[in-house]
Amino acid sequence: MAFYLDDTQRSTLARLASSWTWRTQWPTWLLIVTIYGGWFGVATHARELGLPLTVALLAVFGAWYMSLQHELLHGHPTRSRRFNALLGFAPLAVWFPYGVYRDSHLLHHDDAHLTHPERDPESYFVSPLVWQRAGRTFRALLVFRNTFVGRLLIGPAFSIAATGVEAFAKLRRGDWRDVPVWLAHVVALGALAAWLQIVCAMPAWVFIVGAGYGALSLGAVRSFQEHRVAEVVAHRTVINEAAWFWRLLFLNNNFHVVHHDLPHVPWFAIPRVYEASREQYVERSGGFVVNGYSEWFRRYVLAAAAHPAFGTRSAIHPQPATGYALAPQSNGQADVRALS
Repeated sequence: MAFYLDDTQRSTLARLASSWTWRTQWPTWLLIVTIYGGWFGVATHARELGLPLTVALLAVFGAWYMSLQHELLHGHPTRSRRFNALLGFAPLAVWFPYGVYRDSHLLHHDDAHLTHPERDPESYFVSPLVWQRAGRTFRALLVFRNTFVGRLLIGPAFSIAATGVEAFAKLRRGDWRDVPVWLAHVVALGALAAWLQIVCAMPAWVFIVGAGYGALSLGAVRSFQEHRVAEVVAHRTVINEAAWFWRLLFLNNNFHVVHHDLPHVPWFAIPRVYEASREQYVERSGGFVVNGYSEWFRRYVLAAAAHPAFGTRSAIHPQPATGYALAPQSNGQADVRALS
């Protein structure tokens, strides 16, 4: 459901929606051609480029493709859910079937439950019970995942594992609806990996582990501290005034509070919407504004942005045994730092 700041914004967006650019969605069509063309262009020139550069470029295009999939599931460039699914079906980013990602992400847009580990499928918190039962090693991994470096290194592994666990949990519950989606994805991934190995001389495992995991790591840059725990729902979502490269790679999803308020607005219109009402959005987010991803890196390169346990006393006052203490942040959220 869309949330408009005021009637003026509602009228402005209605006017924009009737424009030729918005109606034709030509920037998104151009984006689709560019991403597919770039990905296969790199793959078919793997011998000339060399394996390391090829893997790096495919990881970048894979992350860009995931941003495109995000745009597709929100109803762009067409209103046809099936046609958009076809556009996002190819396993260029390896790990997650488009249909599974689509259904999970739409659950994430239940803003009233953002960051709740049992309600938000994209939460980086765990329930108090999971935290209490976790051993020393697993707790350390959970804390490390909430650092910037940890999010890039092990965050994708957590996401892959969580998706697999949920898939098997559905089967145990007798829910087989995702089975055809997974089968189609695995078959397509196998065919793509075989083509890469036979035609492009790229080993399948290099594509899956290198390019695929690398794409998830790049995507994890965007999702780092994208949401925080806050009593006011609107204060849970960040505004990241990132540089042009990251804005293009993430299709302006760095202005995340705008996207959550207005998920129907296409990627190319988000900056205009934000700039027209910047002060209102800053106020709406509770001042949850960051000056680019480099700021997150500087602040949290090896310091956890938040304690992994959600909604318990341990999330506010962790036990000394965890080896962490709290330092206040300017935005009012707790910051977990290693004890020296």
